[in-house]
Amino acid sequence: MATERPKLMIPGPVDVDEDVLAAMSEPVRPHYGDEWLEINHEVIAYLKQIFGTQNDLFMMAGPGSAALDAALGSLMQSGDKVLVAQNGFFGERFVSLARAYGLEARSVTAPLGHPIEPEAIRRVLAADPEVQAVAVVHLETSTAVLNPVEGIAAAARDFGVPVIVDAVSSLGGVPLLVDEWGVDVCVSVANKCLACPAGIAPISVSQRAWDQIERKGPRDHGWYLNLETWKDYADRWGFWHPTPTTMPTNVIYALLVRLRRIMEQGLAEYYQRHVQAAQGVRAGLRRLGFETFTADEYSSPLLTAVWGLSGMDVEDMRRYLAEEWQIMVSGGLDKYRGRIFRVGHMGKASSQEYVDQFLTGVEAYLRLQGLNVPPLQDGG
Repeated sequence: MATERPKLMIPGPVDVDEDVLAAMSEPVRPHYGDEWLEINHEVIAYLKQIFGTQNDLFMMAGPGSAALDAALGSLMQSGDKVLVAQNGFFGERFVSLARAYGLEARSVTAPLGHPIEPEAIRRVLAADPEVQAVAVVHLETSTAVLNPVEGIAAAARDFGVPVIVDAVSSLGGVPLLVDEWGVDVCVSVANKCLACPAGIAPISVSQRAWDQIERKGPRDHGWYLNLETWKDYADRWGFWHPTPTTMPTNVIYALLVRLRRIMEQGLAEYYQRHVQAAQGVRAGLRRLGFETFTADEYSSPLLTAVWGLSGMDVEDMRRYLAEEWQIMVSGGLDKYRGRIFRVGHMGKASSQEYVDQFLTGVEAYLRLQGLNVPPLQDGG
């Protein structure tokens, strides 16, 4: 087959549509003034619909990790205690981020491939009134588990503790109702479920979160990653220059193009695309003899984690798919490297074209290994 850019079927970044790429190539706009305010306000209005919130919402320039950094650093002081829901690689990263701020990180854990139980959060909060915040990853992409944020937020709310949600890999792909569920700080990105280039990390902030920030008073936690800085510019400079720094205006305009299309399609239909892609991939892989790492009842429709077959060289299969079929999937992280692979269903990876090419490539690889596998004429 001819050499070409691989189709991205990974947990992000994702392949984006041509009209979004075209928007990136438009002349550069300044990040202030009347034209920019119109674009900025339209993007934020669409994002608030997807977040399901009327809270303050900012678009931070940078990766999701920057906005998560801002969330913890703004709500907490060194020495404060945060409870982290930890059931995978990115939950562990939340712990590392908290400790970098001098926070005491307590963990509620679950076995890999299983969600955090809200009752486990409730038990810790009942026993430890010093906890100042709960942090949870919605979609733990190391295992494909979708954690029950609604229940976790309800448990925290009963104890008056704010909830910080890493929705980097989930928001825009599955329902996440920030206001209805009582999520206080919610962080996402443009380059996963929203299917845009990287560079923007939207973050919503509730009044309860602001109350805690004000209660903590002045502290040394930076300027750019201080949520008070962003609110100050939005409040005092919003009529002209709504952000504290230069923004990647082409990325934001491309996001606007994408958001218009998503909202025209309708969120329910957009979510369903991911469900259908996940179902097709899982059915096809099971027909070929594979088992998923995470049970369907816990697994997000945005990502599938799969055990390699007995004796299989998972990394060899990944290389084969990339080189011969121009399909890139992810491997396992940490101790699961070489044992599992992960298939994303975000962006163009939710299309039937990508699903069919991936399954056909896997089937071809297994036949090259001398395995007798059933044909996938129906695409799985």
